[in-house]
Amino acid sequence: MTRVIFKNPGEVADELLAFAVIMARMDGRWIFCRHKKRTTWEIPGGHRESGETIADTARRELWEETGADKAELHPLCVYGVDRDGGISYGMLFFAHLQVCGEIPPGSEIGEIRLFDSLPEDLTYPEIQPALMAYTEKILEKK
Repeated sequence: MTRVIFKNPGEVADELLAFAVIMARMDGRWIFCRHKKRTTWEIPGGHRESGETIADTARRELWEETGADKAELHPLCVYGVDRDGGISYGMLFFAHLQVCGEIPPGSEIGEIRLFDSLPEDLTYPEIQPALMAYTEKILEKK
């Protein structure tokens, strides 16, 4: 069974943050990506590379997957994915984009699309709805 848990930034050691995910909006809609080898949709994000800060990972992944190179990123929380007792951690960010650029050459992303709500065909259906719900809850408070 997969379970998503949320923690405040700083509650998990930085070196345990293995990935960054960015809930991004543009023109009042959510941005989702489709990997070239899949037919499902996912939130922009990916794994942290050696020597990167988690914010650097978020900036790089957002650019690689949407072409957006001028985004103000807001860390929302640390989240953990518990798969039968093995927990991996990442940082959830929010970004409001004015424009996406060209998807960079060599990107694994086939296309991006804007959605009014969570798309039906998700790459990670046990994780992505929780991340979106958390983000929407935070944005409602602002």
